[in-house]
Amino acid sequence: MTDVLRRGRASLAFSFFAQGVAFALLVTRIPAVQDRYGVSDALLPVFLAAVPVLAGVGSVTTEQLVKRIRPSRLLRWSQPVVLLALVGVGSGSRMPELASALAVFGLAVGVLDASMNMLGVSLQRAYGRSIMLSFHAAYSLGGILGASLAWAGAHWHLTLWVSYLPVVTVLLPAALLAGRWYVDGEGPAAPTRPTEGAPGATAGANSGSSGDSGSGGVQGSGIVFKLLLPLCLVMTFAYIGDSTVSNWSAKYLQDTLGSSEQLATVPYNVYMVTTLLGRTLGDSGVRRFGAVAVVRLGALVAAVGFGVVAAAPGPWVGMLGFTLLGVGLCVLVPQTFAAAGRLFPDASDAAVARLNIFNYVGFLVGSPLVGALGDVWSYRGAMLVPMALVLVTLAYAHSFAARPERYREGHERPHTADVGRGSNGL
Repeated sequence: MTDVLRRGRASLAFSFFAQGVAFALLVTRIPAVQDRYGVSDALLPVFLAAVPVLAGVGSVTTEQLVKRIRPSRLLRWSQPVVLLALVGVGSGSRMPELASALAVFGLAVGVLDASMNMLGVSLQRAYGRSIMLSFHAAYSLGGILGASLAWAGAHWHLTLWVSYLPVVTVLLPAALLAGRWYVDGEGPAAPTRPTEGAPGATAGANSGSSGDSGSGGVQGSGIVFKLLLPLCLVMTFAYIGDSTVSNWSAKYLQDTLGSSEQLATVPYNVYMVTTLLGRTLGDSGVRRFGAVAVVRLGALVAAVGFGVVAAAPGPWVGMLGFTLLGVGLCVLVPQTFAAAGRLFPDASDAAVARLNIFNYVGFLVGSPLVGALGDVWSYRGAMLVPMALVLVTLAYAHSFAARPERYREGHERPHTADVGRGSNGL
């Protein structure tokens, strides 16, 4: 691999890491945000739902923007906006200020998530082997650090802006610097060339507004939603499972399994750590066994995890279930993005942007679904629903298969590599 690609990979991994930190700092301090602005319990769900809804709008907008603007440029400017919006959330004092900051955060996150994964798919194709999981591992690592910093802020009773500002002060210039080495892809056999303002980076076919016939020429017409739908469902089910853990693990352990309040905080941390480990090791599994096998195994392990949680006689067995969920769910989302880029090699930017919307659909559906079922039925029974949805992934596992003709000489064997090809920059 060239130094260009190595720098591009490192800079993109940092972008995933920084986003993990920022998102964790926001979601883990929701009670502090509520107290600072006087948001009632009845109004809080509206604010929480607005962020993923606006992120979906941002992802849809990104699909249109990449017709004229390279994903690297969108990422380069959306990440600072996300970080500054986080400071805005912690610095205001009135409800309109909170609404404005969260609106900016949500829209920018949609652009950020879509463009990050576009570049991830592009780099994976250029490498000729699975590296997508490593980027999401960096996100998990950032989430663990962000949650730890949030815990420290709460422990020391720091105001939100005091907690957020030092972190953003470090991450913001680092993100701007890393953005100089983002890499837009051009297809597996294409030579690299410098991007505007980015020494050593490759210019993708997403060539800004210069009129190139790159991604913009095919993105809008290259997507057949019927073919993308199975991946959209897998993405939705994966995030329903993820949101179940993030929103209900503590309550489930304490109220249903009878743990202490302190012990109830452990499952989510364990889940995040196992997610990090699974994603760190997952790329080697894809290279050796193929994406289909890894996705099937991940879905089965996650389903077993939900089953263990539902049947657990006590908190320690429940934590074992949440540990299995981290191992199983962690591979699904990165491989779904990779499969979308592979399925639509001539319109992968658009495919990733549309697929990213279902990230937020799953987040919006998961928590209310489990809560409603828990209230009218039981929380043990509610855990069986995401289990069943994750199992549906098995029916769509064939959508993750690689295409042998998409690989150039000298890379992985076609049946194990997890990359796609396209002339549009991904």
